[in-house]
Amino acid sequence: MTVSAVIPTWNRRGLLESILEDLRAQTLPPSEVIVVDNGSTDGSAEAAENAGASVIRLGTNKGFSYAVNRGIAASAGEWVAILNNDVRLGPDWIERLLPTADSECWFVSGKLMRAGGSGILDGSFDLLCRGACAWRAGNNRPDGPAWNTPRKVFFVPFTAAIFRRTLFGRIGLLDEEFESYLEDVEFGLRCALAGCSGVYQPAAVAHHLGSATLGSWNPETVRRVSRNQMLIVAKHYPRDWVRRYGWEVLVGQLLWGALAVRHGAGWAWIRGKREGIGRIRTTRRKDDARLRAILAACEADIRAMQEATGYDLFWRLYFALT
Repeated sequence: MTVSAVIPTWNRRGLLESILEDLRAQTLPPSEVIVVDNGSTDGSAEAAENAGASVIRLGTNKGFSYAVNRGIAASAGEWVAILNNDVRLGPDWIERLLPTADSECWFVSGKLMRAGGSGILDGSFDLLCRGACAWRAGNNRPDGPAWNTPRKVFFVPFTAAIFRRTLFGRIGLLDEEFESYLEDVEFGLRCALAGCSGVYQPAAVAHHLGSATLGSWNPETVRRVSRNQMLIVAKHYPRDWVRRYGWEVLVGQLLWGALAVRHGAGWAWIRGKREGIGRIRTTRRKDDARLRAILAACEADIRAMQEATGYDLFWRLYFALT
């Protein structure tokens, strides 16, 4: 099996050089490495070429989704590894993912640890609640048995995962309207609706710096997340979503907004919500039993994992109110 590695990047040359080094050191190295440069000004593109990678220069920052899509289109491998520039890979990361990738598996992700050797998880796989808020399962939890069992999943972070090339012909590429943030959750929802599942393989370990480009609560990050939560509603929820999911969406969005306010990004949250709500008017989907089943299963997983590993305040309040 051949693997193409695709790395979208925007500045942070040192981080890019580190992951390129990790790819060269893999026990099963990729057949090609494609760096898609979003108009970096720090020599990132030149550094990637010097390291032997193919480079697609976009000239300006067109967002994560656009860059990833260009990389996928240019790649030739049977499998495509999508990697953030702020990830460090274990030496056997690719090798441990590929044996899991049988004919019934469309994608595989591994365990993401927080960079710095703290033993704290960045996350494993993603889950989406009825309120259109996503949780990266295990985020900010100590590593342990709860996160060491392989399992079937539908939502995997594009932070570090591999995908069967033919999946993109079946599901489509990332939605470029999302630019950055939650584009992978929306992609996962399309996978779930189409019955295309993957595997979480905790034996493949990567370390993630996290929000290295903008920062977790940077106003631009908050604006995009806030907007994209509503784009998920606009794209996938039924036209009578207010009746079916309105209370859950209201609770989830207000609770997430409270977090944004706490981190000094309240105006960015409002701007994002205004942008996203404007798109909801285009919703024309009929009620879909598959969507209801997917969201119900995700919420059951979130609740079970929160109960087993300790509730975050956000999810304690969300489930108490919904």
